[in-house]
This record gives sequence, C-alpha cells and structure tokens, in this order.
Amino acid sequence: LTKDKEDNGTRLVFSTYPTIMNKIDSVKNKDERFYGVGHFDLIIIDEAHRSIYQKYRAIFEYFDSMLIGLTATPKKEVDHDTYGLFGIEDDNPTFAYELDDAVREKYLVPPKVISVPVKFPREGIKYADLTAKEKLEYEEKFYDDETGLFPEEISGSALNSWLFNTDTVDKVLDYVMQNGVKVEGGDKLGKTIIFAKNHQHAVFIEERFNKNYTEHSGKFLRVIDNYETKAQSLLETFKDEYREQDPQIAVSVDMMDTGVDAPRVVNLVFFKLVRSSSKFWQMIGRGTRLCPDLFAPGEDKKFFIIFDFCENFEFFDQHPDGIEAGSGPSLTQRTFDLKLEIAIILRTKDDASEEDKTLSEKYINELHSLVKELDRDRFVVKKKLKYVVEYSDRNRWNNLSKGDFLEITSQLSQLILPDKEDDEYARRFDILLLTFELGLLLGAGSMSKYINRVSHTAKALSKKTNIPAVNVHTEFLKEIQAEHFWQSVNADRLEKVRVSLRDLIKFLDKPDKEAVITHFEDEIDHSKVNIREGISGYNELKSYKDRVESYVAKNKNNIVIHKINTNKPITKQDLEQLEKMLFDNNEIGTKEDYTKEFGSQPLGVFIRSILGLDIQSANEAFSGFIQAGNLTADQMKFVNTIISYLSVNGIIEKEKLFEPPFTNINDQGISGVFDEREIATVISIINTIHDNAVVA
Repeated sequence: LTKDKEDNGTRLVFSTYPTIMNKIDSVKNKDERFYGVGHFDLIIIDEAHRSIYQKYRAIFEYFDSMLIGLTATPKKEVDHDTYGLFGIEDDNPTFAYELDDAVREKYLVPPKVISVPVKFPREGIKYADLTAKEKLEYEEKFYDDETGLFPEEISGSALNSWLFNTDTVDKVLDYVMQNGVKVEGGDKLGKTIIFAKNHQHAVFIEERFNKNYTEHSGKFLRVIDNYETKAQSLLETFKDEYREQDPQIAVSVDMMDTGVDAPRVVNLVFFKLVRSSSKFWQMIGRGTRLCPDLFAPGEDKKFFIIFDFCENFEFFDQHPDGIEAGSGPSLTQRTFDLKLEIAIILRTKDDASEEDKTLSEKYINELHSLVKELDRDRFVVKKKLKYVVEYSDRNRWNNLSKGDFLEITSQLSQLILPDKEDDEYARRFDILLLTFELGLLLGAGSMSKYINRVSHTAKALSKKTNIPAVNVHTEFLKEIQAEHFWQSVNADRLEKVRVSLRDLIKFLDKPDKEAVITHFEDEIDHSKVNIREGISGYNELKSYKDRVESYVAKNKNNIVIHKINTNKPITKQDLEQLEKMLFDNNEIGTKEDYTKEFGSQPLGVFIRSILGLDIQSANEAFSGFIQAGNLTADQMKFVNTIISYLSVNGIIEKEKLFEPPFTNINDQGISGVFDEREIATVISIINTIHDNAVVA
C-alpha cells in the first residue's frame, strides 16, 4: 500500500502499520470501509516483537482472520507480550527454530565471544588514580563554576555518552585491528560492525581511527547511522556479499542493530551497554549469516567474533531476559489524566475559592469537549463507543466518583489525539506545570525543583525577546523570575504560567549535553580477557517445562487448578491431587524431574506462574484498598500495573516493585508512589495472593 490504488481484485496486500491503520479509518467505499473486519483470510506480521502492543495492536483486534507472527526475539514483558497477542504460553511458540539447530544444520555460523575488560567504561574515571598531569586536565574539564568544586569521580556510564576519552577509543580500535578476523590472506580486517552509544560517540570513533590509521583515512571506517546523509548508500556498499570494498568497518547507532543482512561480517564490536534481550540477540544475529568462499575458494566463513568491551555478556549471564523498557502513556494522555485529577481535587476542596472552582470547570469543559469531539468512525474509538457516548453527555461530568475517574483514564484518555499544531516540548511543559499544580494541591512537600525549572525556562525565554511572540510577555517573564512571585503561588497562577509560556517553548534552543573530550590513559587487563565458544541461553525451550506447562494450560478448568488461578486458598488434599496429576512417571514426568527443573518452588505457585492470576480475582484482591484510599492518578496506575503483572505472571516478588515496569511511574518504584502505611497494605495483599497458592 504505497502509491498503487487498491481494488477488489487484490489478493495480497503489503503494508506498514500506520498505512493500514489509516486505510481502516479513512478510506471508505460507498459509506463502507474498504477493509471490513473479514476482508483478509490471513495476516502475517513480520518482526512481530515490535510495535504491536499499544495503538497498533488494535489493527489485529479489528480484523477477524488467522494471525501468524514471525520473530527471532519474542518478548514476554507485561506491556510487550508477544506470546499474549497470539494467545499462547510464554516460551512455548507454535514453532521454534533455535540458533543451535541452525548452526548444527549449517544454515548459520556460531559466534566466539571475547570479553575485554577496559578500565574506564567498567570502573569510571577516579581523580585519585590519575597522574599529576591528568589531574590538572580533570580539574579544568570538570570544575563547576557555581560550587567551585569538581567531582571525585566520573561514572563509567558517562563514557561514550557525553565524555569521550581518546585513549579508551584508541585501545579498543587497536585491540580489534589486531585480534579481529582477517581476510585477503590475513592482510586486511574483515567486515566489522562497531555498535556505538550515540552519534557523537560514532563520529569520535571515526576521528580517532582516521588520526591513528592514516593509511586508511576517510574510507576504511565510516559512520553509518540516521544522522549521515549518505548512510543508505554506504550501507549498500558495506553489505555487498560478493566483494570486499570500503567501508570495511561500519560504526552504527541503532541503524544496523537489526534487519541488516551482511554475510561478509566477521567481527562485531559491542562498544555500548545493551540491556534489552531482544536487541542483544538481534545485534548478535548480524554476524551469523553464511558466506561461502569468504577467505578463498572453498574456504567459507565458519564463525564470527564478538568483542564485548562493556560487560554485556556477563550481564545477560545473570539476567537472561534482560531489562526491557516499558512504554508508558503518551504526553497527551498524561496531560488529560492530570487535568482530570486536578479538577476533581479542586471541586472537592473544603476551602475551594472562586478561582479554584473556575479552573476546575475549565479543565472539565476541556476534557468533555475532547471526548465529545472524538471521531467515532475511528475503529479504536468504536471499540470504546459505550464510554464515548456516556461521557459525551456534559451532565455526566458533574459529580465524578473514583470509579468514574478510573473508567475515564483507563478507557478514554488514550483515545485523545495530540493537537497537530502543538510542539512536543509544549506538551512536556504542560506535564511539568500540571504535575507542579497537583503536587501543590496534595501538599507534596518542597516544590523548589519545579520553581527552579520554571524560573530557568523564563530566564531562557527572556533572551529571545527579539521574537515578537516572546516579546509581548517580557514583563511576565521578569515577574516569574522574581522570588516574591512564588511566595503565594496557587493552582490558578500556575495555570496562567502554563498557558502563557507553553507556545513559546518551541523558540528555546534544545539542550544538548556538551561533549567533553579527555586524554587520560586507560588500560586493558589482558589477564582477565574472557574467551568463550558459542553462547548459552538463546531462548532455550526446555522439554520438561513445555510438557508441564502445556498440560496445566489444557487442564485449567480442573477444580484445583481453577482455585489457584482465581486466588482461592488450596488445601493439603488439593496439593496431593495436583501431584498425582503432574507426577505421573510417564507422559509428563516425575517429582524428581520437577525438582531438578524448578527446585523447591511450591507446586501451586508454579501453576499460578503458568496461568497468571485471573484478572477479575486480581481486581477483587485490591478492591478494598482502592475504595478505602483517596488514591492519586499515579497510585491508581501503580495498582493497575500490579494487577496487570499478576494477570500475566501469577505472582510478584516484592523486589520487583522497585524495577521496571513499576519504575516507569516513579523511578523510586513503590516507595516513590505510596507512603509506608500504604506500602505495608499493598505488600500484605501481595503476600495473601501468594499464600493462597501455598499449603501451610
């Protein structure tokens, strides 16, 4: 679906997600959608781990057809569950062809991994460890004019992000040039991809290479990323499978992490931290392609080397599933939810002023209009039509309960589209000021961080008064920077700031962390270089686990399994019945097999982890807490995230409440959202849910 006109005779349609979504919503034929729900017999999703979870998932819910998904790296996170989309158990795909099988059957080549311990990226730069000359440079580069101090150390995470050290890059390039797989009889480094942290890092690598290897300057190593105008042309040349031609080394930022087929690649360089399991394996896949006659006629590519300078393989040894970033609500949705929460608080204040009442009704009217004006022909809106119709009635907004708030934020706010005239940074400014308003109303302690950010924004805008739109606000910008402005601030005054400045934010220079280049001597500890043949843990599917999980899933209506799934306590007799079913010494296996596979994990907890917790039962478990507490929007979202997590995983370890996806709401996890008493209540509910699957 590009420029060609669609017609009824078409048998096969190829499309991107946005295009097919637009066709469903916009293209009609005699008042009917061109694509009805039954238009296709079969839909095939390539790279099915990507982009299919939030708004694009609606495409596959709209069409009534057989669905096939293809991916090398399925995900199983709460908000990115590839298995869940297809209605199957985690780690139990309909068909799997694993890396070990592909290597054994000679469709792919295996990796050799060399983990190289470079000091600064792993340990950071410590002032005390530097030479006298280096200390002078350190003091000069990191001196803070405001405090008159400099930090005692710079963390390893700063390396290659905004701090670029010449010797670190030089040593990495030298190691790869010396130890990488060679071609042309050993005279030339084979095709190599260096995965860089960002564009600045990639450019710095190119500059250092050209300085150190003048015989190759300008051609042998090139940056290939989305910032380079000739990137596509360079990429086509680099991945030519029939001949060696410059560039021989490609330094890439994201562009070559996935989807690039370059058979001649024999060296991969991990020069950045990777924490996403799917991205990690996709990057490894860049080297696995076969390449006949690579070294000479009859001498084929047999393996490739991965140089890991950032301890990625050590991380994935400990965390095979990696850490996947959750995808939170959009800026538009967050703005909607914040305005609604503020409006409800202002309405219910005992000492609400006329200003409070006016602002509350302003927000309610805005939100009501957004819902009322939703395009009911959009198929994602049609799915929520019941709620759209109900809340299109202005009277329905007059006395909103906690349940109404939850209903609106869970069913409607994600349907609102951003204003096409809005700048992204204007929407971010909305979030800042609305969060400030909410914190002020809730008495959330010091608001100094918000005051400082708004004051700095006003100060930056004051330097743009040559722009007419900014100039008319000159006096107000001065006022905002004055200390007395903030001494009696209220929600109404903050709203005035938000409305006055939001459309001016686009005139500000977008902040970039200024790059710092240093010249400290780094070191590689050659005694600790770790070389390994192959990689373990590539999505390994365990046959016993598959058998047990498949049996449990097929028998989920069994009375004992149903009790575990619906959060009913199980008895000793229930446990004995379970053991008779699962430890049959025949089709499924023995108790010894179970212990070998799952250790001392209680059987009921294991079954719950397979099926998840029934969503209605999870909601019931938290219903008393929700009804009893005056929960904020973030607190409600946190509880809903727990419920969603339990519905997929069945149980939740308490330490998970301080990790993603729970840190997507607040970087402190549960302790950043609830007070100690509320945390104790939430933990108690979670413990009860766990204990119901265990026989005391």
